[in-house]
Amino acid sequence: MANTRQIITTSVTQALQELRVNKLRTFLSLLGITIGIFCIIAVLTVLDSMKNNIRTEMASLGSDVLYVNRWPWMDEGGEYKWWEYWRRPSMTSVEVKAVEDQVPDASFATLCFPLNNLTIKHADLDISGITGYGVMNDFDKIQNIEIANGRYLSASDIDGGSNDVVLGAEVYNSLFPTGINALGTGVTFFGKKFNVIGVMKKVGKNMAGFDFDNAVIFPYYSVGSYVDTRSFNYDPLMIIKARNGVNIDELKYEVEGVLRRVRKVRPGQANDFAINQLSQVSERIDAVFVTIDVIAIVIGGFSLIVGAFGIANIMFVTVKERTKIIGLKKAIGARSKSILMEFLIEAITLCIMGGLIGIVVVLLLSLALTYGADFTVTLSLKNFLLGIGISAAVGVLAGFIPARAASRLDPVVAIRSN
Repeated sequence: MANTRQIITTSVTQALQELRVNKLRTFLSLLGITIGIFCIIAVLTVLDSMKNNIRTEMASLGSDVLYVNRWPWMDEGGEYKWWEYWRRPSMTSVEVKAVEDQVPDASFATLCFPLNNLTIKHADLDISGITGYGVMNDFDKIQNIEIANGRYLSASDIDGGSNDVVLGAEVYNSLFPTGINALGTGVTFFGKKFNVIGVMKKVGKNMAGFDFDNAVIFPYYSVGSYVDTRSFNYDPLMIIKARNGVNIDELKYEVEGVLRRVRKVRPGQANDFAINQLSQVSERIDAVFVTIDVIAIVIGGFSLIVGAFGIANIMFVTVKERTKIIGLKKAIGARSKSILMEFLIEAITLCIMGGLIGIVVVLLLSLALTYGADFTVTLSLKNFLLGIGISAAVGVLAGFIPARAASRLDPVVAIRSN
């Protein structure tokens, strides 16, 4: 045991000395290992971070929510037949009322009427490309809208179709750049003046497609005064939230049955609506992540192969430089196994050093993304240990042949070598 510990200590020391004496040569040899480990660990870290961020967002939006409209988020078992989906009848308050009355497992059901590319005006300022959401009651209970200033639409505002509006954070910043209180002031769109009653907190775009920062929210029953709510150019979205403890698949089955009855869809006919849920997006994203994982491993693998050749080359050079020393060690009784272990450990040490450099670069980039790009990076000990393990494995593969060649040297020939 003591002998093995001494061999390991000596080998690690010699590897570090090799790095100090031949800095450029060793650096270039380690570069392939560094790049390979960086590619693999960086991609795994980013993917883990994206998965965790998606799960966090799904938790905030609710994995117990159904989104019903004309368009399926994914293909329905084949070709995406957009020409058929486009002709489907839109969701209306009739369907919402039916779900509220006939689906006991639904805690809330609401309707959102999105209107794209609105131009909102205030005084001499205007902002274009804004989305308007005409909503029914309980929309805020499902989408978890947070108000920074003022209040959200009340039931009387919505049922009465009032001209009250809640502004998104970016809309407010653009129309009120000086930061003045917008409450009670008027903004204009559809050629009508709306009274500002609230401003939402900045939240960013969510997985369900809502971008509340660049949007305004107003009562659904006021939409009919400005647009044809049954036009194929618009696609109202019904949102249904399950009661606590209710399986989302059971709720989906109940909603499907009610909507088929309300819309008089005959047995055997396909649905004329699409029921979507966030798990569909998550499953598709997971499949994409698997593909990216494979690509990263392939790219990193090629880099590691190049790095392994570099390490093997530097070990062959090291064996050549120490041939006389190897001969002397064997002449005084060193076993071939000890010589092989010595050079193998040195190769592993060099590879682990290259891998550690790659991991440090990943750490630095993670900090830059977290604090500079507002992207929360999840650092995993498992990924780092994986990187070190891969580095050690590459060291074994790259160093075995040179180490074996060193262990098989004839001591007499080795001592006489130049």
